[in-house]
Amino acid sequence: MKIIVCVKQVPDTMDVKFNDDFTLQRDHIAQILNPADESALELGLALRDETCGTLSVLTMGPARVQKMLREIISRGADKAYQLTDSAFAGADTLATARTLKAAINKLGAYDLILCGRRAADGETGQVGPMLASLMDIACVTNAVHVQVDGPQAQVAQLTEEGLQNWQCNLPSLITLCEWSYRLRLPSFAGLKQARDAEITQLTHSDIGIEKSATGIKGSPTRVVGANARNLGIRECHMVDVSKLLEILP
Repeated sequence: MKIIVCVKQVPDTMDVKFNDDFTLQRDHIAQILNPADESALELGLALRDETCGTLSVLTMGPARVQKMLREIISRGADKAYQLTDSAFAGADTLATARTLKAAINKLGAYDLILCGRRAADGETGQVGPMLASLMDIACVTNAVHVQVDGPQAQVAQLTEEGLQNWQCNLPSLITLCEWSYRLRLPSFAGLKQARDAEITQLTHSDIGIEKSATGIKGSPTRVVGANARNLGIRECHMVDVSKLLEILP
């Protein structure tokens, strides 16, 4: 089985600031692997081990993401790919999905694409389903458990009404909830391998995508304003049941 896990590096803080164009300021802020992507990565590693397959990790970002990719290699990933190009900067969810699609097509045949259900810095949950739609493959979101049996995947999906079970044919794309699978620790052999591992860098010309289709140029949405939520102390009054009944209509 050939598995591709799409991951993202996100700020390790909720106190983020914006540039003049309302893109996030990421410099000088600690960056971590997106929590939901940890579940996707662990599931991918477990399935790779079960099927004696391969697992490749794909991310989009500047030079600093290589540290995250080496950490992922230390946990067992076979290959790591970094989409890095000034043309990719400022991409919205659709432009990001287009870029990931072009990169995956460049990597060749695959059986399963895994993603976190949402990124902690954006919370849209759109990239995975958009990527599946562009790839024209089945998609199950908010998965908490996945089992692969031959050419099919059995997926337990978290919904507002509880768990719902789905069966989909491979190739398919599945997005994972944050707490579904606990990511394994690095091994000593993995740490040694990660130190010297090759991380393949890909630009827009490498994956065959036009600059106009990615980054800010390829993004149909724009952030035109942002406001911090008021976390001030709210006025509260303590009332007993009889007083509450008088207040209620």
